[in-house]
Amino acid sequence: MKKIWEFASYNLWLLFSPPVGREMGHCDRKRGYTKARKKEPVVKELLEKDTSWQRIGILAQKGVYEFHQDLRLFEAAEGVDQVAEILNLEREEPEVRKRVGEILVNYQKNQFLRGREIIKLSRGDEGFPVPIEVKQGNFVFNFYAAIDCIVRETEGRLHIIDLKTGKSEPDRRQGLVYLLACQYLYPDQQAIASFYNLETGEQTEPIQATAKQLQSIQRELASIAKRHQEELRRYRRNPEAFEEIYPANPHSNCLYCNFNSICKFSTLESAA
Repeated sequence: MKKIWEFASYNLWLLFSPPVGREMGHCDRKRGYTKARKKEPVVKELLEKDTSWQRIGILAQKGVYEFHQDLRLFEAAEGVDQVAEILNLEREEPEVRKRVGEILVNYQKNQFLRGREIIKLSRGDEGFPVPIEVKQGNFVFNFYAAIDCIVRETEGRLHIIDLKTGKSEPDRRQGLVYLLACQYLYPDQQAIASFYNLETGEQTEPIQATAKQLQSIQRELASIAKRHQEELRRYRRNPEAFEEIYPANPHSNCLYCNFNSICKFSTLESAA
């Protein structure tokens, strides 16, 4: 089997370009740590440690998954406690335990996905999905799309649902990336995408895309895959140029960055 080193995903796109309205806090240095220096022991340890908001998202997804593994949990008086036990929620820090507990209570009441034809429901900790090999002109790259949930609507159309937590506005690009993936995974089937917030119970309006729009998304992902590999090649040829290739952008967001313990700029920002 041939190896394809170039790859793209929504997460990689996000590391290159933030959502509209969040440009001020974007920092390319984070991409450098995440992608170029990820095998260094200190960086690897930081990458393996989830932040509180990451833990909340992962555990919330797992909680939804567990409810649908045993539908009796929706009706059981101890259903939430049983799911919390499966998640080992008592081992989590207080804020994570509190918010995930509230999400489980809300989901047992709202039962958002119950009764729908679920085609796919991710547990949330499966790791990298199977890549989709994409050809853009003469360029071939692996395309990764970690989709939370796909349901089939009554009229037969597929509906990709990304499960969210927190207060940040969803990024429309993520929905479009998932629609592109759906085009490859389920050819000849119509699809829409939306975001559902497990904490607020709010769902966004459906996102639809034409074939022309999805081609544009594919070209953008191909461009990102090329740019990413070129950066890595530059860094490997000259590791001393790390700060030039991946410039930092000191901002108040540094306080919440995974790498604030090893980045000198986060210290400067904290002292400002």
